[in-house]
Amino acid sequence: MQPIEKKLVVHQQMILNMDATELAGKIRNEEISSVEATSAFISHLQHINPTINALVEDRFTAALKEAEAADLQMKVGNAKGKLFGVPISVKESFDVSNMKTTSGLRHRNNMVMSEDATIVQKLKEEGAIILGKTNTPTLCFCQESDNKLYGRTNNPWDVRKTAGGSSGGEAALIAVGGAAAGVGSDIGGSIRFPSHFNGVIGFKSGYGQVDVKGSFPKVEHPLQDQMLGIGPIVKSVRDARLIYGIIAKEKKERTHSEPITIEFLSDIGFPLANHTSDLLEQIKERLPFQSVENIPPYFKESALLWQEIMSIDGGASMVAAASSERKMNPVKEYLKEKLSHRSEYHDYLTWALIGTRLFKPNHIRIKEIEATIGKGSKTVHHYLENKVLIMPVYHETALNHGQLYRELFSIKKTFLKYMPFVAYPNVWGLPSLTIPIGKDEKGLPIGIQLISCNGNEELIFNIGEIVEEHFRGYIRCNLHDEMIS
Repeated sequence: MQPIEKKLVVHQQMILNMDATELAGKIRNEEISSVEATSAFISHLQHINPTINALVEDRFTAALKEAEAADLQMKVGNAKGKLFGVPISVKESFDVSNMKTTSGLRHRNNMVMSEDATIVQKLKEEGAIILGKTNTPTLCFCQESDNKLYGRTNNPWDVRKTAGGSSGGEAALIAVGGAAAGVGSDIGGSIRFPSHFNGVIGFKSGYGQVDVKGSFPKVEHPLQDQMLGIGPIVKSVRDARLIYGIIAKEKKERTHSEPITIEFLSDIGFPLANHTSDLLEQIKERLPFQSVENIPPYFKESALLWQEIMSIDGGASMVAAASSERKMNPVKEYLKEKLSHRSEYHDYLTWALIGTRLFKPNHIRIKEIEATIGKGSKTVHHYLENKVLIMPVYHETALNHGQLYRELFSIKKTFLKYMPFVAYPNVWGLPSLTIPIGKDEKGLPIGIQLISCNGNEELIFNIGEIVEEHFRGYIRCNLHDEMIS
């Protein structure tokens, strides 16, 4: 490699490592042009995406034109926005004008959107440049990012492993530095699973804090709406704060008259790998706050409540969203796929839809769930006013493709022992920040989540930055080096 070529490669690698905050500063100070940054990410994505299959639709030509326009605006002193000239990616489920929103369904492959989702509009208003959209499971309904239209996303740390879901494509792309930042959504760990498995920072917003307009599929039931949160998938806690500040509705930060307590989950018999429990012990020792071990209210009930709420209509709304000219039959399509692999629908989706029928609560139980959520939401939010919970995301690091799905969608109800950590913030509509804190013996990232109530987002970010400083934080996966090793 010639010296000039080597210098260009080093410069590109520096850009790929930067978080959005640093890159935005470099662009504002004219140390790096938007075209340089955009070109670096595009070149990198063209190189690595065939291996991980994270990006499913690009707008590279349009992005470069927007970067050129941004550089011209910079020259005439007309640069505006917190993400001015910064290339980002977005989850496929968010509408972007002149791009498709398919949710992995073949019959939606020509459905081009005319408007931006609210969060996309807000990001563009701050100067962000959209590079493309990233892979999800069909209808974002499972935790394995695989579908019949775009195929499967692989974990860049080990392509034999899951990237998680439903924001798996987004997290895998950020893990390899494929964009400066990204955004995802989470109704059942869909930001936090991928953040944990891929070693990135992810933030699930609390109930009602971010506008969901332009996100597909639409959430129909109020109880499911409470569980949904949209938020950043990024390289640093400061980026999580920055992007959340852009996309959130008007925020009301709580003031704290009492000392803050960090609460760790007591050992109540849920499975947890030694490498994660050891790291949690280290966090207890290093954080400069009073810490206790406890079981937060309604913790044990949360996994079952999550499953019942996701099954509240027996999957009818998901069936409607998945259907084209004719109504799809989950049982028939599941058997068709298993016997001939010729169904239009991945068996992950159809088996999950069959599960929603099996776990559908009756009318009496729905009334009980509504009463529990009404009472419990007040109890949980009051309990967390001056607390931050620190708990795992999952009992293990990234599993082999399909294994996570089997653990969470088994008729044996194994979700009861594997979902509590993730289900708790969803069921109670809580904000949750996932941060990589270490790695296992195979080099796979380990993440933990920081959870509190709405209004405590800044507190979560502040403590998150302390955790990030003392532990692993984001480290870009150099994909091909990792594969060789």
